[in-house]
Amino acid sequence: MASPLRRYRAGESLEDYCRACKNDRLHTVIAVDSDGRPLRVSCGYCRSEHAYRGGPRVKAHGATSQTGHTGHSGHTVPAASREATHAPSAPRSAREGSAPPSAGDGFPLISERERTMPRMSADSSVADLELLLRRVIREEAGVSTVTPADKWRGGSLVLRPGTPGLQEKAWPIETFFHKIVMLRNRLRTLEQHVNAADLPDEVKVKLQSYITGCYGSLTSFNVLFAEDEDQFKGSGGE
Repeated sequence: MASPLRRYRAGESLEDYCRACKNDRLHTVIAVDSDGRPLRVSCGYCRSEHAYRGGPRVKAHGATSQTGHTGHSGHTVPAASREATHAPSAPRSAREGSAPPSAGDGFPLISERERTMPRMSADSSVADLELLLRRVIREEAGVSTVTPADKWRGGSLVLRPGTPGLQEKAWPIETFFHKIVMLRNRLRTLEQHVNAADLPDEVKVKLQSYITGCYGSLTSFNVLFAEDEDQFKGSGGE
């Protein structure tokens, strides 16, 4: 006999899939229906709000659910349908870095060009520890996949000394691009926290002006982004 569904109330916590984080996160329930089913939740990591998506994409023990689940609309979705939508066909670390992104795609969170050590042996339990660690660290640091301008794909960031005879330093452009995206995401998160904070209006305005000034100082890097919505907006922006 199946156990009854739990009834939730606003303010309670549950796990759900966050598209902004691209990961399962702990969420806070914002709204529920008359039967106590969550309708809208807020991610406890990035603070983004979205409709409840039916729970975590992957169970805590690593196995996906074998039975159907009930979404916020009340319709039961078969487990096979969920797995076809969410379950990866191959390890993510193997997919990212194995093939270059095509035009219009974002830089993968990790790329083969960023490797500094030889590939691990085939008998290792982890396909590639270095690329795996890079992906995990960037995901936890808030880096998201953003589309770069096509002309920068395969490029390098080069620091060339003005003194003759000194060696220049170069990095894959995606390494620098990810740092810029991470900085932008953290500024956006800071802005959300300021807006939601219980502060006097004059303090909020002052803090907002500092954040806007940071955006303005970083507009030089907008040349890296393919989409206007991903760019930094200073005081002259919308």
